[in-house]
Amino acid sequence: MSRLPATARREQILDVALDVFASSGFHGASMNDIAEAAGVTKPVLYQHFDSKRDLYKALLDEVGHRLLDSIAKATAEATDGKSQTHLGFRAYFRWVAVDNAGFRLLFGSGTSNDDEFTVSVAKITASAAEATAPLIAADISESSRHTLAHALVGMAEGASRRLVELGDDFDPDQIADEVSTLAWAGLRAL
Repeated sequence: MSRLPATARREQILDVALDVFASSGFHGASMNDIAEAAGVTKPVLYQHFDSKRDLYKALLDEVGHRLLDSIAKATAEATDGKSQTHLGFRAYFRWVAVDNAGFRLLFGSGTSNDDEFTVSVAKITASAAEATAPLIAADISESSRHTLAHALVGMAEGASRRLVELGDDFDPDQIADEVSTLAWAGLRAL
């Protein structure tokens, strides 16, 4: 295997680790498993990450950033609340369809059983809600706006959990149409 620059090697390790952790969970995966899947030695892993926990945490942050970035890019050009709602949900469900392993990493049981990982995922969820709150154009208190933003994020996560549990392929645009219609009907009623 050719020698990669450090940043490219780190990205390669993160990509491989995502698949390993998503299929085996944090406790079921070992650094040996990840090194073998990446085609590197364990010392190479430890050049980039201090521990399995450090690698997992970096991966949570990376996957969360990808999710938030895809939603931000999708909603940036929306011209009204309805299109922002639809484009945000569409970006979320497309991300779940394409990065199923990322969704399972963030919202699978491996993160809920560890306080540090739970805090990381909660920060990602809070960031999604913080980005959503200003888009809610309703005459309500700021606190209510943030609560509703968390509810919208929860709708996307809940629907995605069901789709992932079913294990079938799904049309992310169809799901986005249905969920965003439901969400917009509620927001419009405010």
